Amino acid sequence: MEKFKYVEPQFSEQATELRDLMVKYIQMVSRRLPDDVAGKLQELSKFEVDPLQHLVYETMMENQQLAADLNRPSCQDTGTMQFFIKVGTKFPLLDELSDVLVSATYRATKTIPLRHNAVQTFDEYNTNQNVGTGIPAIFTELVPHSDKLQVYVYLAGGGCTLPGAAKVLMPGEGYEGVVRFVMDRMTTYGVNACPPLLVGIGIATSVETAAIQSKYALLRRIDSYNKNPRAAKMEHLLEDGINDLGLGPQGFGGKKSVLGVNIINTARHPSTIGVAISTGCWSHRRGLIKFDNQLKYELPLNKGVEL
Repeated sequence: MEKFKYVEPQFSEQATELRDLMVKYIQMVSRRLPDDVAGKLQELSKFEVDPLQHLVYETMMENQQLAADLNRPSCQDTGTMQFFIKVGTKFPLLDELSDVLVSATYRATKTIPLRHNAVQTFDEYNTNQNVGTGIPAIFTELVPHSDKLQVYVYLAGGGCTLPGAAKVLMPGEGYEGVVRFVMDRMTTYGVNACPPLLVGIGIATSVETAAIQSKYALLRRIDSYNKNPRAAKMEHLLEDGINDLGLGPQGFGGKKSVLGVNIINTARHPSTIGVAISTGCWSHRRGLIKFDNQLKYELPLNKGVEL
């Protein structure tokens, strides 16, 4: 059996610059929570009255401070790298972009370092590079006439995000069936995913379309709401319902179990309702970096940070 081995390609000077910036950004995301997540954790901690819950939140904050002080990832499971990108058809590095992100993952694994989480299916060996067949995952949306690049970086952990679930409901089950599916999943699995959780729900026409929307839902800011008022109402109701389960921080019980509930929905076939759920743990390590055609960048979720 010939084992998988990643070999870096040769890049242009500008592509190398982009790759090196992405390595630095992955490093930052692995060690620092985005502003909306950090702020929400502080907010939720104030609702708890039991000393145990306060201790859990204090430990979370100490964990983040140690990650910054020691320059190390904030969780031992640094996850599987996933990139969700919007790229203009006129962005100068479009042809090299996928190779750049794979190379950035490879280099970040060595320099940060990241835990080796790429196991070749059926052959059952770890590549020790965080690069393997289909890893990192790169989801691409092309934007016509644009020369800009937007990259969501997500460290998808094996205990929270990756064990998602999806199902196609028959139309007679209605949106009550969506709620039932989500609540069944949260009551049986939610405590294992390191709450308080960000709950991403996709509603679409099949398991695969709903699943990808549930992942995009995890990229939305915690303080955002679905633009459809009916979907936004479901977000609020599900948030209340999951909080009432009493999972609390790290599953020790408490008044608040979720950072938020985000729904992204698309049109669907009249005979199906596809629904999927993905969860992000309290250490929700996702970031957003935006580039112009000269690789000047913005970090909307990380105010005051420079790479």
